[in-house]
Amino acid sequence: MLARLAANRLNEIRQIFRQPARVFSTALNYHLDSPDNNPNLPWEFNNANKEKVKEILSHYPSNYKQSAVIPLLDLAQQQHGGWLPVSAMDAVAKVIEVAPIRVYEVATFYSMFNRSKVGKYHLLVCGTTPCMIRGSRGIEEALLKHLGVKRNEVTQDGFFSVGEMECMGCCVNAPMITVADYSNGSEGYTYNYFEDVTPEKVVEIVEKLRKGEKPPHGTQNPQRIRSGPEGGNTTLLSEPKPPPCRDLDAC
Repeated sequence: MLARLAANRLNEIRQIFRQPARVFSTALNYHLDSPDNNPNLPWEFNNANKEKVKEILSHYPSNYKQSAVIPLLDLAQQQHGGWLPVSAMDAVAKVIEVAPIRVYEVATFYSMFNRSKVGKYHLLVCGTTPCMIRGSRGIEEALLKHLGVKRNEVTQDGFFSVGEMECMGCCVNAPMITVADYSNGSEGYTYNYFEDVTPEKVVEIVEKLRKGEKPPHGTQNPQRIRSGPEGGNTTLLSEPKPPPCRDLDAC
């Protein structure tokens, strides 16, 4: 009985890993050594980033270096073109003097750390309820169709990849996407929100990026200012009145 249950469970696990990458929220949920991603490949921070490492570590007590793991992983990812090979994680572990598994635990937990290759422009579509209600599935479909890729695949020219991210805090401007720009390494790295997008607008943004342009980020609705209502405010049009008495004990 136990043997049959164990066999059935093993078969279920195998079926999960046979499913296409699209069903996963991240591109890679486990590590398999490959020619371009294995612990035997040398990796270290470049000279400019070594100075940034020192600056990051200066924010933490010397006996709490491990607290710098997230900003150091982020810096490593920027340097490596938007993704983290296992050798980069090992390099971070050496810097903060912890066992590599402690770094792997962090890198596999947070979805903003990419453990497989992404494009120079990594497009992340918010898939949480407010954006979904406002059409985020159509946004993603438009991007995938225009670029000719599946989720978490990279275009043949290496320029673009599309992933999903959960709530990014712009519900009032839903639907939205984020563009992580790794085209200029850690020196020119940007992470910009594009809000109030439409299927047509995201294709336009992609084509501007392809041409090397920098499309304006923020709301893409010309009738809105930041998170304000379309057409402008209809209430709170003047300075708010002060309270009648600021000394509450005297009121």
